[in-house]
Amino acid sequence: MATLLEQLAEKERVASLARNSYTTDGAYNSNHINALSNGDEKGKGESSGNVGSSVDILNRNESLGRNTYNLSNGYSEANTNALSDGDDKGKGDYNGSIGSRTDILNRNESLSRNTYQQQNQYGVTNINAISDGDEKGKGENNGNIGSSSDIQNRIDNIGRNPYNKDNSYGLTHPNALSNNDEKGKGEYNQSIGSLTDINTRTQVTGINKFKLNNTYPDF
Repeated sequence: MATLLEQLAEKERVASLARNSYTTDGAYNSNHINALSNGDEKGKGESSGNVGSSVDILNRNESLGRNTYNLSNGYSEANTNALSDGDDKGKGDYNGSIGSRTDILNRNESLSRNTYQQQNQYGVTNINAISDGDEKGKGENNGNIGSSSDIQNRIDNIGRNPYNKDNSYGLTHPNALSNNDEKGKGEYNQSIGSLTDINTRTQVTGINKFKLNNTYPDF
Protein backbone atom coordinates (compact mmCIF):
# COMPACT_ATOMS: atom_id res chain seq x y z
CA MET A 1 0.00 0.00 0.00
CA ALA A 2 1.37 3.47 -0.97
CA THR A 3 2.54 5.65 1.82
CA LEU A 4 0.97 9.00 2.46
CA LEU A 5 4.02 10.74 0.95
CA GLU A 6 3.76 8.69 -2.23
CA GLN A 7 0.05 9.43 -2.49
CA LEU A 8 0.71 13.19 -2.20
CA ALA A 9 3.49 13.00 -4.84
CA GLU A 10 1.23 11.21 -7.30
CA LYS A 11 -1.54 13.74 -6.75
CA GLU A 12 0.87 16.63 -7.44
CA ARG A 13 2.21 14.93 -10.59
CA VAL A 14 -1.31 14.50 -11.99
CA ALA A 15 -2.08 18.16 -11.26
CA SER A 16 1.13 19.29 -13.01
CA LEU A 17 0.44 17.17 -16.08
CA ALA A 18 -3.03 18.66 -16.31
CA ARG A 19 -1.49 22.12 -16.60
CA ASN A 20 0.99 20.99 -19.32
CA SER A 21 -0.14 21.44 -22.91
CA TYR A 22 2.03 18.54 -23.98
CA THR A 23 1.05 15.02 -22.92
CA THR A 24 1.93 11.49 -23.86
CA ASP A 25 -0.48 11.70 -26.77
CA GLY A 26 0.67 15.18 -27.77
CA ALA A 27 4.37 15.26 -26.88
CA TYR A 28 6.43 18.27 -27.92
CA ASN A 29 8.99 17.56 -30.66
CA SER A 30 10.26 18.96 -33.96
CA ASN A 31 7.05 17.91 -35.70
CA HIS A 32 4.64 19.35 -33.14
CA ILE A 33 2.39 22.15 -34.44
CA ASN A 34 3.85 24.54 -31.85
CA ALA A 35 7.38 23.82 -33.07
CA LEU A 36 6.67 24.61 -36.71
CA SER A 37 6.59 27.92 -38.56
CA ASN A 38 2.89 28.03 -39.41
CA GLY A 39 2.08 31.72 -39.03
CA ASP A 40 1.87 32.03 -35.25
CA GLU A 41 4.33 33.19 -32.60
CA LYS A 42 5.08 29.76 -31.17
CA GLY A 43 6.82 27.66 -33.75
CA LYS A 44 9.91 28.63 -35.76
CA GLY A 45 10.96 25.34 -37.37
CA GLU A 46 10.88 24.97 -41.16
CA SER A 47 7.42 24.21 -42.52
CA SER A 48 6.47 24.37 -46.19
CA GLY A 49 9.45 26.62 -46.90
CA ASN A 50 8.74 28.99 -44.00
CA VAL A 51 11.17 29.52 -41.13
CA GLY A 52 10.55 31.61 -38.00
CA SER A 53 7.58 32.96 -36.10
CA SER A 54 5.05 35.33 -37.68
CA VAL A 55 7.05 38.31 -36.32
CA ASP A 56 10.27 36.86 -37.72
CA ILE A 57 8.66 36.42 -41.13
CA LEU A 58 7.19 39.94 -41.15
CA ASN A 59 10.54 41.49 -40.17
CA ARG A 60 12.36 39.45 -42.79
CA ASN A 61 9.89 40.42 -45.50
CA GLU A 62 10.25 44.09 -44.53
CA SER A 63 14.05 43.86 -44.68
CA LEU A 64 13.95 42.06 -48.01
CA GLY A 65 11.57 44.71 -49.31
CA ARG A 66 14.22 47.35 -48.67
CA ASN A 67 16.94 45.24 -50.33
CA THR A 68 17.54 45.91 -54.00
CA TYR A 69 18.71 42.37 -54.49
CA ASN A 70 16.47 39.32 -54.21
CA LEU A 71 16.04 35.83 -55.66
CA SER A 72 15.12 37.18 -59.06
CA ASN A 73 17.85 39.87 -58.96
CA GLY A 74 20.77 38.38 -57.07
CA TYR A 75 23.95 40.39 -56.54
CA SER A 76 27.03 38.93 -58.24
CA GLU A 77 30.01 39.99 -60.33
CA ALA A 78 27.70 40.04 -63.36
CA ASN A 79 25.07 42.28 -61.73
CA THR A 80 24.78 45.71 -63.36
CA ASN A 81 25.52 47.35 -60.00
CA ALA A 82 28.78 45.43 -59.75
CA LEU A 83 30.11 46.54 -63.13
CA SER A 84 31.90 49.72 -64.16
CA ASP A 85 29.21 51.05 -66.47
CA GLY A 86 29.40 54.78 -65.81
CA ASP A 87 27.68 55.07 -62.42
CA ASP A 88 29.07 55.19 -58.88
CA LYS A 89 27.85 51.74 -57.86
CA GLY A 90 29.82 49.19 -59.82
CA LYS A 91 33.61 49.02 -60.13
CA GLY A 92 34.20 45.64 -61.81
CA ASP A 93 35.79 45.42 -65.25
CA TYR A 94 33.27 46.12 -68.03
CA ASN A 95 34.39 46.49 -71.63
CA GLY A 96 37.85 47.54 -70.44
CA SER A 97 36.50 50.06 -67.93
CA ILE A 98 37.33 49.65 -64.21
CA GLY A 99 36.07 51.68 -61.26
CA SER A 100 33.11 53.87 -60.43
CA ARG A 101 32.31 57.04 -62.34
CA THR A 102 34.22 59.06 -59.71
CA ASP A 103 37.20 56.69 -59.92
CA ILE A 104 37.33 57.05 -63.70
CA LEU A 105 37.08 60.86 -63.58
CA ASN A 106 39.86 61.08 -60.97
CA ARG A 107 42.05 58.68 -62.94
CA ASN A 108 41.55 60.61 -66.17
CA GLU A 109 42.39 63.87 -64.40
CA SER A 110 45.57 62.37 -62.95
CA LEU A 111 46.58 60.91 -66.31
CA SER A 112 46.00 64.26 -68.01
CA ARG A 113 48.60 65.82 -65.69
CA ASN A 114 51.10 63.09 -66.53
CA THR A 115 53.46 63.87 -69.41
CA TYR A 116 53.78 60.18 -70.17
CA GLN A 117 50.89 58.14 -71.58
CA GLN A 118 50.30 55.06 -73.72
CA GLN A 119 51.33 56.96 -76.84
CA ASN A 120 54.32 58.55 -75.09
CA GLN A 121 55.58 56.09 -72.53
CA TYR A 122 58.66 56.81 -70.45
CA GLY A 123 61.56 54.44 -71.13
CA VAL A 124 65.28 54.36 -71.84
CA THR A 125 64.66 55.66 -75.37
CA ASN A 126 62.27 58.47 -74.39
CA ILE A 127 63.62 61.90 -75.32
CA ASN A 128 63.37 62.94 -71.66
CA ALA A 129 65.51 60.00 -70.59
CA ILE A 130 68.52 60.59 -72.83
CA SER A 131 71.30 63.16 -72.67
CA ASP A 132 70.34 65.58 -75.43
CA GLY A 133 71.40 68.93 -73.97
CA ASP A 134 68.52 69.61 -71.56
CA GLU A 135 68.12 69.08 -67.81
CA LYS A 136 65.74 66.10 -68.05
CA GLY A 137 67.55 63.20 -69.62
CA LYS A 138 70.88 61.76 -68.50
CA GLY A 139 71.11 58.50 -70.43
CA GLU A 140 73.91 57.93 -72.97
CA ASN A 141 73.17 59.54 -76.32
CA ASN A 142 75.77 59.82 -79.08
CA GLY A 143 78.58 59.64 -76.53
CA ASN A 144 77.01 62.18 -74.18
CA ILE A 145 76.00 61.29 -70.61
CA GLY A 146 74.24 63.51 -68.08
CA SER A 147 72.06 66.59 -68.09
CA SER A 148 73.28 69.91 -69.47
CA SER A 149 74.38 70.91 -65.93
CA ASP A 150 76.24 67.61 -65.51
CA ILE A 151 78.05 68.11 -68.81
CA GLN A 152 78.97 71.75 -68.06
CA ASN A 153 80.29 70.82 -64.60
CA ARG A 154 82.30 67.96 -66.06
CA ILE A 155 83.81 70.20 -68.75
CA ASP A 156 84.67 72.79 -66.07
CA ASN A 157 86.35 70.17 -63.88
CA ILE A 158 88.27 68.67 -66.78
CA GLY A 159 89.35 72.17 -67.83
CA ARG A 160 91.03 72.65 -64.44
CA ASN A 161 92.79 69.31 -64.69
CA PRO A 162 96.25 69.49 -66.35
CA TYR A 163 95.97 65.84 -67.31
CA ASN A 164 93.81 64.65 -70.18
CA LYS A 165 93.80 62.01 -72.91
CA ASP A 166 96.58 63.88 -74.73
CA ASN A 167 98.61 64.38 -71.54
CA SER A 168 97.71 61.47 -69.27
CA TYR A 169 99.35 61.05 -65.89
CA GLY A 170 101.51 57.92 -65.48
CA LEU A 171 104.80 56.56 -64.19
CA THR A 172 106.75 58.20 -67.00
CA HIS A 173 105.02 61.58 -66.89
CA PRO A 174 107.47 64.45 -66.03
CA ASN A 175 105.30 65.36 -63.04
CA ALA A 176 105.66 61.84 -61.67
CA LEU A 177 109.48 61.76 -61.87
CA SER A 178 112.14 63.15 -59.56
CA ASN A 179 113.54 65.82 -61.87
CA ASN A 180 114.40 68.60 -59.40
CA ASP A 181 110.89 70.04 -59.00
CA GLU A 182 108.28 69.66 -56.24
CA LYS A 183 105.85 67.53 -58.26
CA GLY A 184 107.45 64.23 -59.13
CA LYS A 185 109.11 61.82 -56.71
CA GLY A 186 109.60 58.71 -58.84
CA GLU A 187 113.11 57.42 -59.54
CA TYR A 188 114.81 59.30 -62.37
CA ASN A 189 118.51 59.02 -63.21
CA GLN A 190 119.08 57.55 -59.71
CA SER A 191 117.32 60.53 -58.11
CA ILE A 192 114.30 59.93 -55.86
CA GLY A 193 111.96 62.44 -54.24
CA SER A 194 110.92 66.03 -54.79
CA LEU A 195 113.38 68.92 -54.71
CA THR A 196 112.61 69.45 -51.02
CA ASP A 197 113.11 65.75 -50.31
CA ILE A 198 116.52 65.78 -52.04
CA ASN A 199 117.72 68.97 -50.29
CA THR A 200 116.59 67.69 -46.90
CA ARG A 201 118.26 64.34 -47.47
CA THR A 202 121.48 66.05 -48.58
CA GLN A 203 121.44 68.27 -45.46
CA VAL A 204 120.81 65.36 -43.11
CA THR A 205 123.43 63.25 -44.80
CA GLY A 206 125.90 66.16 -44.56
CA ILE A 207 125.69 66.31 -40.75
CA ASN A 208 125.96 62.55 -40.39
CA LYS A 209 129.54 61.47 -39.64
CA PHE A 210 128.83 58.08 -41.18
CA LYS A 211 128.93 58.15 -44.98
CA LEU A 212 129.57 55.86 -47.92
CA ASN A 213 133.29 55.92 -47.25
CA ASN A 214 132.82 55.78 -43.46
CA THR A 215 129.96 53.41 -42.82
CA TYR A 216 128.73 52.40 -39.39
CA PRO A 217 130.16 50.39 -37.75
CA ASP A 218 133.65 51.03 -39.19
CA PHE A 219 136.21 48.58 -37.74
